[in-house]
Order: sequence, then C-alpha cells, then structure tokens
Amino acid sequence: MYPVLYAQFIKDKRKPLLVLLFIALSILATLIFGDTSRQTEITVDVFASGSNAEEIEQRWVKLLNDNSETEFVISEEREAREQVREGKRDVAIHLMNNDYRLITASDMPDILLVEQEIHQVFIEEAQLQAIAGSENTTNLREQLKNYLENSPITVQTENINGGKLTSHDMGTQLLFGFTLFIVMFTIGFRVNGINEDKVSGVWNRLILSPVSKINMYVGHLLYSFFIGFIQLVVVFLIFKYALNYEIGSLPMILTIAAVYTMSSVSLAMLIAGIAKTPEKFNMIYPSIVPMIPVISGIYMQPGAMDNPVFNFLADIFPLGYAVDAMMDVALFGAGWSDISLPLSFLLLIGVMYMGIGINLGERGKG
Repeated sequence: MYPVLYAQFIKDKRKPLLVLLFIALSILATLIFGDTSRQTEITVDVFASGSNAEEIEQRWVKLLNDNSETEFVISEEREAREQVREGKRDVAIHLMNNDYRLITASDMPDILLVEQEIHQVFIEEAQLQAIAGSENTTNLREQLKNYLENSPITVQTENINGGKLTSHDMGTQLLFGFTLFIVMFTIGFRVNGINEDKVSGVWNRLILSPVSKINMYVGHLLYSFFIGFIQLVVVFLIFKYALNYEIGSLPMILTIAAVYTMSSVSLAMLIAGIAKTPEKFNMIYPSIVPMIPVISGIYMQPGAMDNPVFNFLADIFPLGYAVDAMMDVALFGAGWSDISLPLSFLLLIGVMYMGIGINLGERGKG
C-alpha cells in the first residue's frame, strides 16, 4: 500500500499545477458568483420639478427611505437623467405631488424591485389621504404606527430550536457548492490512475510483486481521499481565516468534508469500474459531474427544484447531502445529532458505490 501511495504523491509533487489550479478555481468561483448572489443596497436618484420641487422631494424621500432596502437620494434632474443615460444608474425617479415616473434606459431586474417599493409607498399614502380627507396624514400615520407597535395580537416566529430565524444565504450555499463540486474533479482524475495503471500494464506487474491487489486499490483510493480532503481543508481555512467568511463550526464542517470526500472517491471508483479505460473515464466523468450541482439544486434557493425525477437523481449523488449538512451548521448552528442523517446517507453511498465499482473493475475490460 505505501509504495503505491508514495508513487502517487511523487507524481503530484513533480506536477502540482493541477491541484493548485483546482484550489484556485474553488476560491475564484465562490468570490465571483457567491458575492454577486449577496444582496447589495441599491441607490436610486430622485428629483422633482416645479416651484414646490424641494417640498415634494423632502416629503417623498422620507417616506421612501422608511424601512426600505433601497436608498433614495435627492439629486438634480439633469444629473439624474445623465447618470441613467450613461449607464451609471439603472433608474431614476421623477417625483410629483401624488404620482411618479421612472426614468430608465435598460430593463434590469432591479428596476422592477424598485418600482414595487415605490408603488407600495404611493398606494399606502393614497389610502391614508382617502381616510384623512383634507387633514394632514402625518398624525394618522403616527397613530397607525403606535397601534401596530402595541397591537392586541402579536406574532413571533422562531426556528425549530426556539432561536431567531436566519434568512437563507445564497452566497454561503455557493461557497460550499463550488468547493465541493470542484474537488470532485481532483478526486476523479486521481482515481482514474487505477485505469491508467491497468491499461499501461503497471497493474499486472505490481500484482507479481509483494504488493497485493487489495493494497494497490487501497493505495490509490487512500491517496485520492487525502488529496481531495487536503484541498477542502485548505479552501475552507482560507475562507474562514483569510477572507472572514462565516462557515460555522470548523470541526463539524471538516467532518462533513471528510465523509463527503470518501463518498466522492466511491462515486469516481464506480465510474472508473464502468469505464475500465482512462479514455472512457475522461469522457464519462467530466460529462456527468457538471450536471450534479444542477440537479441537486445547488445554484437555486431551497424548494426551487421540485421535479421528482431530478429529486430522485439528486438523492443518488453525495453533493446535495453534504451541502445541506454544511448549510445547517453554518446558518442554523446544527449539532452533531442534526447532521447525523445526511452523514449516514453519505456513508451509505460511499460503501455501495465502492463495492460496485471495484467489482465492475475486476470483471475485465469492456
């Protein structure tokens, strides 16, 4: 076992570029796609025209910025229109006494969100004016606010453990998803070394040596596990301590990563046993792996993937179980008992695929 393990290490020591490239891709993909998925505050220029423009601006800006995720800023009309024309702003708002106009030169999704916020504010103000009549709506608004703060019935929402509800963080999900997805390539190409040795004749020559067939399998698979797990450890340490990402309890995250790595090694062994040659493996494995995050719903919010066929396919791959367990640890502070079920599924997948893969690989070339 040790000679085979050492031989694989020497190969990577001589050519470490592939492993370093996958580590860099794990970090780069998360920084690019993870950060863009995080909600950022939108700034919108607003302006009014006419003799009472300042009064209109002050009145509506106060209402628009109250409990809004969008920041509305008073600006000169010429400057606001120029910002939109040059593409520096997606939208600007022309305020009127009881109405508004959107100034835009594009069709970005943010524009619809901004319009929904503004429309809601104007609708509520119109309702208050209809109730107040000729009186000022300020007093009525304060009365409603005080009533809601001291309402006779209140509703409190808590998580299953009685704590505060935590909103889903898509950036964290993509962090785990991309990291675990890319390490599958590192593991797969290492496991494919078994087929390469069989085709080149090295496998048969080693059988005649004191190294047993079991030790040969263990050497290859154990090295694939180590190189994949080390890659995950390096990436998670960089995210936690260098980039200051909140990923939860590091021992629990690394435990999930270790079990996931074992399952990924087994999945690669299954495909290697089916392919039987390195050329077929290099065609099949890179074609299947990119589809796994899609059918597992890694790129989408929870519950968005409701297709029963995709859900069934996702259940036979380890990626979804590992990401769900890591998200529970990072967002909800899950304990060991909470992640025991997904870890059990990962272990089951690992044992089944490893046995089937080695059995297929021993049946001779296809």
